[in-house]
Amino acid sequence: LKGAGTLIAAPGLRPTAVCNQGNPGMATAGMGDALTGVIAALIGQRLEPALAAEVGVCLHAAAGDVAAEAGERGLIASDLIDALRPMLGDAEAAR
Repeated sequence: LKGAGTLIAAPGLRPTAVCNQGNPGMATAGMGDALTGVIAALIGQRLEPALAAEVGVCLHAAAGDVAAEAGERGLIASDLIDALRPMLGDAEAAR
C-alpha cells in the first residue's frame, strides 16, 4: 500500500512493516517498475520474498529521497536508479 507511509505485508510470515521514506515526486511513470526491479534483484540474490519486499521498498524510498534533493518536480525513475547505485555500493563495502 503506497501513500504517506508504505505498508509491506506478507500474511503469516511477519508483522506489517511501514516505510516512512519517499516523497510525492516519486509519483511518476516508471517508479513502480523501478521498485519491482529492485525487489526482483533482491530475490535473485536469494533474499526471501517478504524480506526482499521490505528491503526493496526501503531502498527504493531512500533513493527517491536522495534523488529529490535536487527537487521533487521533474523526478523520474532513472534519477532514483542513479541515486540507488551508491547506496548499494556502500552496502557491499560494509559486508
